[in-house]
Amino acid sequence: MSDFDNKLAQHVSGLSKEKQPERDLWRGIELGIASQQSDASNEESSPSTVTSRQWLAIAASVCLVTVLWFAAPFVFKSDESRSSGYALIDAMSSQQQQQVNSLLANYESTPALTQDWQEQLKELDDAADVIKAALKDDPDNSALIKMLHHVYQQQIALIERVHAPKWQQI
Repeated sequence: MSDFDNKLAQHVSGLSKEKQPERDLWRGIELGIASQQSDASNEESSPSTVTSRQWLAIAASVCLVTVLWFAAPFVFKSDESRSSGYALIDAMSSQQQQQVNSLLANYESTPALTQDWQEQLKELDDAADVIKAALKDDPDNSALIKMLHHVYQQQIALIERVHAPKWQQI
């Protein structure tokens, strides 16, 4: 053993085996028991004191109200919220129609490169109508909104390609 270990062992052996309290503990225990008994008798006589069961009932009520507060918009989704969600689709459609009309007015004097471009435009229009019909049932479906946006982009690209192809631009 090292010198440190020897000294530590001597100090440990010199300590007493029992720890004695520095003051009389019975007086504190007696006062604690007496105060608990007086608190219990006050609770029984005082109607304004809230018991642990009452606190539990209050906590459960608060939890229930909180859950209902957050879940209610999803459970009670009304037709009004669906129509407000579809307002974005209506705005998007009217903006697209204005843009298509503007492009067609700009390219009115420019001859088209192909003859069947109007049929292709009509097919894209029909595809947009089908997607909008599906969006009436689920106006918050992001995949359908993206598909509609893509169809609208294809319509604009078709009009531009037919009337002003990239190879004609300098």
